[in-house]
Amino acid sequence: MLLCGHRGVAALAPENTLAGLRTAYRLGLEWVEIDVQLSRDDEVVVIHDNTVNRCSNGRGKVSELEWPELARLDAGGWFDAGFYGEAIPRLSDYLGLAHALGIKVNIELKIHAGDDPRRLCQHVHAVIAQLSLPENTLLFSSFEPACLAHLQQLAPAIARGLLVERLPHDWHAQLLRLGCMALHCNHKYLTHTQARAVNAAGFLLHCYTVNDKTRMHTLADWGVDMIFTDDPQGYQHQP
Repeated sequence: MLLCGHRGVAALAPENTLAGLRTAYRLGLEWVEIDVQLSRDDEVVVIHDNTVNRCSNGRGKVSELEWPELARLDAGGWFDAGFYGEAIPRLSDYLGLAHALGIKVNIELKIHAGDDPRRLCQHVHAVIAQLSLPENTLLFSSFEPACLAHLQQLAPAIARGLLVERLPHDWHAQLLRLGCMALHCNHKYLTHTQARAVNAAGFLLHCYTVNDKTRMHTLADWGVDMIFTDDPQGYQHQP
């Protein structure tokens, strides 16, 4: 079972920052997961919330701030004084460093109320196309099916995963319709029977956000292919 650093490595470094990516590298992680959305001036930025309030020294909605304003914010001091001055990164900067470090990236496309899924997908695709990154080093995921449908058209060779809280009754039909290779679900609501069904249908099963080592071992035994964790330290699984 693969470990994917959640929002970089959110327990050890400020989430969705280059510092978190470097921490993941030092820990030997093969994968990290990040969140992206658009600034007012259509820059693809790496941040989870629809505002900058929680994870920076700024205030306001990401969609109402332009990139130069976002770039000036401190996105590290809230986590620990040792990270003071850490910036909110652009997707282009994050992917460039990840590629240099040999780390694969799960890009979660965040859609908040009033957002245009097509617009976000187009700008994300443009960033990736400009960087000419290997397609097998990326994975798209989203709770918004419209995002995955757009990406199926824009970048069909990059794998996609449907994000859900609980497995819907029509999960199999949705995965087929969207051309997804993986189902991403909240581990708290997953049963052993469901895990076996997803695997038997030929899809990868990824679970978020797992920080308990005993639970990690249980999910590995159930056949879960990858888990997202804030802190991967200390986990060892014997296949």
